[in-house]
Amino acid sequence: RLCELLDNAGRGWRKLAEVAGVEKRFKCSTEELETCSLKVLEPRGSPTQCLLQLLAERDCTLKYLLGCLERMGHTQACQVLSSAVQDMIRITVQPESQVVTKGTQVSLTCWATGPPGLVYQWFCGKREVPGATAPELVIDTATPPGQPEWYICRVNCGATFAFSRWAHVQVEKSSSPSSASGYCPTMVGLQILRQPRPCCLAEGDTLALECTAIGNPPPQYQWFRNRRPVEGAQAPQLQVKLVTTAERGSYSCRVFNLFHEVWSQEVDVEIGEGPVQTFAALPPHVGCSGSALPPPKALLWLPLPPSPIPAATDKVALLIGNMHYLHHKQLKAPMVDVHTLSALLRQLDFKVVSLLDLCKAEMQMAVNEFLLLLDKGVYAGLLYYAGHGYENFGNSFMVPIDAPSSYTSAHCLCVQRVLRSMQQRRTGLNIFLLDMCRKRNLNDDIIPQVGALQVTANIVFGYATCADAEAYELSQGEFSNGIFVTFLKRWLLEDEKITVLLDKVAEDMGTLEITRGRQALELRSNLSERRALTDPIFPPGQDESSARNLQWAKAHVLPESQHLRFDCGITVQLGFAAEFSNIMIIYTRVVATPEDIAKCEAKLTDIPEELEVDLKCTNKESPEEVGSPLAPTWSLGCPSCCLYSRLCGLQKLRQELVFTICLQYRYRGMDDFVEERQTVSVGKPLIAKLNLR
Repeated sequence: RLCELLDNAGRGWRKLAEVAGVEKRFKCSTEELETCSLKVLEPRGSPTQCLLQLLAERDCTLKYLLGCLERMGHTQACQVLSSAVQDMIRITVQPESQVVTKGTQVSLTCWATGPPGLVYQWFCGKREVPGATAPELVIDTATPPGQPEWYICRVNCGATFAFSRWAHVQVEKSSSPSSASGYCPTMVGLQILRQPRPCCLAEGDTLALECTAIGNPPPQYQWFRNRRPVEGAQAPQLQVKLVTTAERGSYSCRVFNLFHEVWSQEVDVEIGEGPVQTFAALPPHVGCSGSALPPPKALLWLPLPPSPIPAATDKVALLIGNMHYLHHKQLKAPMVDVHTLSALLRQLDFKVVSLLDLCKAEMQMAVNEFLLLLDKGVYAGLLYYAGHGYENFGNSFMVPIDAPSSYTSAHCLCVQRVLRSMQQRRTGLNIFLLDMCRKRNLNDDIIPQVGALQVTANIVFGYATCADAEAYELSQGEFSNGIFVTFLKRWLLEDEKITVLLDKVAEDMGTLEITRGRQALELRSNLSERRALTDPIFPPGQDESSARNLQWAKAHVLPESQHLRFDCGITVQLGFAAEFSNIMIIYTRVVATPEDIAKCEAKLTDIPEELEVDLKCTNKESPEEVGSPLAPTWSLGCPSCCLYSRLCGLQKLRQELVFTICLQYRYRGMDDFVEERQTVSVGKPLIAKLNLR
């Protein structure tokens, strides 16, 4: 249907290629466009079909395609694609593998969105679990400990179906060994079940390594060869077909989740030019026939030692975005920019704290906590700031949201002072990305005494604009990046020296017509070594890392989901999601209702006044109504049929977060509603644990 609409229209496939090509990886070459156009000469050829195939091969998502059609103003094509997407079944909440103690109950959850009438069916291995036709499966682990049971859920509507990912439940005699990790009682560690094994192969063989683990949250994987990450190798199994001598080396796998990481054993993969035999069981320098072998130095096909790379134990980042100023122009882009960089930096194994709308005291405390994450052996410390700012006498100042209308350096944070503190922590690489104006502040004639900086040859400054110039944000709706991050995100994952990467960003920014002559990225650096954001990290000893890991983990712990049971027999689920380190979503959902109750609703009330929550944005039926443009990103993990509330400024909490769940319900045959209330305390969530006040 899309082909019919786009093949011959004025706003057709060529326009779609142009709009999609704004994102560099989706840009088609002249030859590719020519290939598409020649499809009209084939009996059933379609230029649109050819273009869609090219976009699909580059991992273009339906969401991005729909956005392109909307920007083209092609209403018909948008309707066709939207209706097709609505008929798809999408798993939004996946079941998670767990290690539990014998005798406890385990709950696995699978939620999906799609057409009306979705049907759930759970399986244990290949066997259907009788009666397990609900999104939640409760398992009794009274059986003796043994091999883990594997579970999966099928969701279907008619002939259309989708499967969740596999989850396995391991029953232990006692609590999980990782429960004593010292982080937090809600965290479960990681355990490697299968280690990779060394192997000897001939050229042309298939290399197959496996590392499987269990944990909660579920583990993620990254394979390394000679201590450098293998591109695209992010599954438990690593398979390389038709190997050559280029694949020989030492392989290991990093297994991690939100709170923990473990490394597999390092194994050698030997690849010879012909059939390879193993000589481990033979006497030294004796071959299979007993003949003398050449000296070891002549065996050129043996693995080479890994090339030296800087020892790195951690990469940490503090991202601050100030938008809602009390006495200055409001900004839109910082929220989206901070969210975008958070996601990208986590892909690069950074520990990220992301915060929005901080006053001066909170900014200073956030920086202090950030400094606690830095220590000798930390590879990179990255500070990103988006908001109002200025530069006087070579010093840059970040403006907090409570700065008065005529602010001076006394009301702001000096970037150079932060740098001096970072140098005292002996961080390997100090990166500052400042997305702010650098105009002179005429109200401030004080020259701050920062003190002498050390000569460390490890400092990189990336300014969104030049000295005495402004930084701009684009007016493209609420969900759009600022100019700096729009170009930075295209290059951030590249394996380049950080200064080379920022040079490429600067070149890209120079192609934007609307800011030419107004805004240009400025790079300052004294970096003497080749250091990149993609450089791998290796776990330090327990004593070295436990303090900073705990400090970081505390700022990312959400309250546990819980079920509230009311006297009338109604059960309400209370769940939580994080948008930033200081913004949390709370959702309520009625999960069990007696037959004699016709209607019920559970609302969040009595929220602490210090959080300054907009009551008009609480208890909303859809995530989009709570006032966050980022709702599509965090709502994927939330079940349907909920009431959502968004709590901002968690750093302002002085006490534990206490609120009330107000349940209103009506019995069948009655007009009046009955009300019950329960007070809930969830401790100090996310960044509130660090007491920034």
